[in-house]
Amino acid sequence: MKVAIFGAGAIGGMMGVKLAAAGADVTFIARGAHLAAMQANGVTLHSGGETVTVRPRCIGNAAEAGVQDYVVITLKAHSLPAAAPDIARMMGPDTALVTGINGVPYWYFYGLEGPWKDRRVESVDPGGRLWDLLPPRQAIGCVVYPAAEVVAPGVIEHTYGDRFSLGEPDGSRSARIEALSRLLISAGLKAPVRPRIRDEIWVKLWGNLCFNPISALTGSTLDRITGRPDLRALCRAMMGEAQVVAEALGVKFAVSLEKRIDGAAEVGVHKTSMLQDLERGRPMEIDALLGAVVELGGVTGHAMPTCESVLALLRERARLAGCYDG
Repeated sequence: MKVAIFGAGAIGGMMGVKLAAAGADVTFIARGAHLAAMQANGVTLHSGGETVTVRPRCIGNAAEAGVQDYVVITLKAHSLPAAAPDIARMMGPDTALVTGINGVPYWYFYGLEGPWKDRRVESVDPGGRLWDLLPPRQAIGCVVYPAAEVVAPGVIEHTYGDRFSLGEPDGSRSARIEALSRLLISAGLKAPVRPRIRDEIWVKLWGNLCFNPISALTGSTLDRITGRPDLRALCRAMMGEAQVVAEALGVKFAVSLEKRIDGAAEVGVHKTSMLQDLERGRPMEIDALLGAVVELGGVTGHAMPTCESVLALLRERARLAGCYDG
């Protein structure tokens, strides 16, 4: 079974090392100093007090990988359109595309019965280009829970979490998703197969759509965002608007709004990924985490005044910092 990790940074690298250590045929596609270090010294993972170094195939050109059984995408959502042609070079008709990307996925409406079946989400898939290049029938949903960081080129620090929830867009327990789940479990990871993967996508997104923007606008860490009454109220307002939209799309939330906020509070003094990107002058995941949610509000006919206001402020803050060109 051939597995390619496209965008083998922190999360993809962590998964790839675990798979390679378990004997899987893994290819890392990366770039820059990280790629050079992996090619020279292998890939090192610090996790749970242990250090493991593996030497998988590491390349910079996806075309060299050949057709894969699974291509795991661990890029940030805004990087996917530019990368899609390279990813497509590793895909045959039976290749499964595992989308371990935060936010609303480009295939969201594929296999979803109802009035919006097969609708493209313009915020994350302008012009439907991803839909055409990376056929959604080949996609597998993946909700990523681990936290990891590339602490030096070729070196990954895994902080916590080991779950990668999987789900077919149509909710089926296909042979390919069962095989992937077994493979990840054999590598020491949790990989439950969910019949309603969109529900789990939304529970993670529910927090990301407010915590990340508020942190980027204020510079505050999660403890302050969830602990200050005024900021917590803003989170509550944004999440309430999003819940109405999600439920109109058929989503069922397994946790309450307050419990979701409390879960983030337990993380403590933590800078969200969006704040980290802003501080480092990197492109920000604005459209996948909030822009697409506002778009879905329009699709379902539900007003989202608080989310729209925060989105406008966030986009302008990011434009001024050179981190957003929308």
